[in-house]
Amino acid sequence: MSRNDFRKKQDHIPIAREGIPYILMAMFVTLVAAIHGHALLTWPLLAGTLLVGHFFRDPERVLTADASHLVSPADGKIIAIEPVDSIRFVEGPRMKISIFMSVFNVHVNRVPFSGVVKGLHYQKGRFHNAGLSKASRENEQNWVWIRAQSGQDLVVTQVAGLIARRIVCWPREGDQVIRGERFGLIRFGSRLDVYVPADAEVLVSMGDRVFAGESSLCRLT
Repeated sequence: MSRNDFRKKQDHIPIAREGIPYILMAMFVTLVAAIHGHALLTWPLLAGTLLVGHFFRDPERVLTADASHLVSPADGKIIAIEPVDSIRFVEGPRMKISIFMSVFNVHVNRVPFSGVVKGLHYQKGRFHNAGLSKASRENEQNWVWIRAQSGQDLVVTQVAGLIARRIVCWPREGDQVIRGERFGLIRFGSRLDVYVPADAEVLVSMGDRVFAGESSLCRLT
């Protein structure tokens, strides 16, 4: 493994590494309040610390999907399944599948299909509620273009939400990525848009709950 291999940043511990400073800060403030005997303040702070720890949890996942299936890159709820005429990186029509992550979902993102990262693009923008359709167009976001071994192009967009202010993406252009492995996260509520070939067989429906690295979104033909 080279010094620049992004997998060094996602070696598994039960908590996402980017969340550790937040958890430690919350623990410290809670401890100070407790030492000074502020019981009315300590209990809410303790509850807040537990919530922060819950938000940054990073459970292991078991990949059981068929080899032709594209798996969900995020935990959350399917809020859009719609055709689009064109997208960044790839010409021609695509099918967009959008996943909304609430603050109660696991926010570690996983690779939907094995391949090579052909391009990355970070777009500054606004911070609308991630559940709104305009969030895909106007919000701050990070585009990841993956080319599968079959030659099919897949694009995943990490989209910031109303209170999300940090998008994390570890791979770089040229990296080989493997379906189901961690590739980043978004802090505090957001969405992921997945753009797949127009002829892909969609396996989810509006309102379905999906889990990163485990749930199948579509079958690639």
